[in-house]
Order: sequence, then C-alpha cells, then structure tokens
Amino acid sequence: MRYMLLIYLDEQALSQTEREQCYRESTQLAHQLDAAGQYVAAAPLEPTATATSVRVRQGKRVVTDGPFAETKEQLGGYFLVDASDLDEAIAIAARIPMARRGTIEVRPVIHIADLPAD
Repeated sequence: MRYMLLIYLDEQALSQTEREQCYRESTQLAHQLDAAGQYVAAAPLEPTATATSVRVRQGKRVVTDGPFAETKEQLGGYFLVDASDLDEAIAIAARIPMARRGTIEVRPVIHIADLPAD
C-alpha cells in the first residue's frame, strides 16, 4: 500500500546549512528506500511565501497569495512510499530527518484504478 508522509516544520527554524544537511540525509534515505523497493517519490517544497491558494466559490475562482492556513508548522515536503502496513510506514516516517525537528503526518493513499499510470 502507498503512504504519503507529509513533512511539517517551522520553516524559519533551520539555517541554510541545516537545510542543506537535511536534503543530503533525505536523499540518502530516498536511495535506501529505493534499494528496498519502497521509494515512489519525494521532494521538498519552496517556502510558504511562494505559495498560492486557489478556491472556487459560486463558480468563481479566487486566488490568494500564501498558504491555505497560517500555522506554527508548514508543509515542507513529502515522501511517497510503498509499505506493507501502517506500522512499516510509521517506521519509515521516523527515519525522515525532519522527524527530529518537526512532525511527519502518515496517511494512506487511496488507489483509484482509472488514474494515469505513474
């Protein structure tokens, strides 16, 4: 089963050096997961200052600058993995470097057969 591991952190809490170290460690983890046949995708996100939110209300598109919600921790990236069950997905989430400083949300991905292939 696929699991989305959403990485939340205070994006102001890391120095550039810490951020680059996190990217190196995350890349190593991605290679380890790939070797184990569990890696699907991963990527960090640009800061929330670059975010744009889109809503459609009463048939009209509303576009605003910034993230969907103001929070202490922001969505900073993700891993998409194949895991046999929730326990295995949680074990992978605990290996993500930002789990030491932020929060990793683990969510099962719903499989819809008619979507385009990866």
